[in-house]
Amino acid sequence: MSYQPRLKVKYREEIVPKLMEQFQYKSIMQVPRIEKVCINQGVGGATSDKKLVDNALKELTMIAGQKAVPTKAKKSVSNFKLRDGMTIGARVTLRSDQMYDFLDRLIAVALPRVRDFRGINDKSFDGRGNYSLGVTEQIIFPEIILDEVNKITGLDITIVTSAQTDAEALALLKALGMPFKNQRINN
Repeated sequence: MSYQPRLKVKYREEIVPKLMEQFQYKSIMQVPRIEKVCINQGVGGATSDKKLVDNALKELTMIAGQKAVPTKAKKSVSNFKLRDGMTIGARVTLRSDQMYDFLDRLIAVALPRVRDFRGINDKSFDGRGNYSLGVTEQIIFPEIILDEVNKITGLDITIVTSAQTDAEALALLKALGMPFKNQRINN
């Protein structure tokens, strides 16, 4: 049998039946699922130091397990010495098995390594079932070697789900093991 991510197997075998019962879905296709995970890192000093973007691309590639692409400025802003088309960050979109592997590492390894961690905010939903979370230090990921880090930077992680409401998305992410601070169930 080929490799199946642990979180994907858990989703199929445990979470789908639980959510079908909880939300009274008639079809298995109505059960919310994670569609993609987008990881984005803006590099503030990219206008003055080009090496920062290269480091961000390398680190994001190591964290995600998939090649990161540079993001470019859409407008020129003279106050920030920013020109149209300048590279100012890095991003990567994960789908399928890589997405489940990344989420598993995020939940089981990276988030518990955050200093004074008490859980993530359960109010960061966008109203359509997508969840965003900011990580202040990229060094919480075990793939990053501390000796090679020049500058500690943060990154944004967006989990896009097929859920229609925030309550459904919250139930899905809780079932996957996301450590939320407040245990609320209503919408």
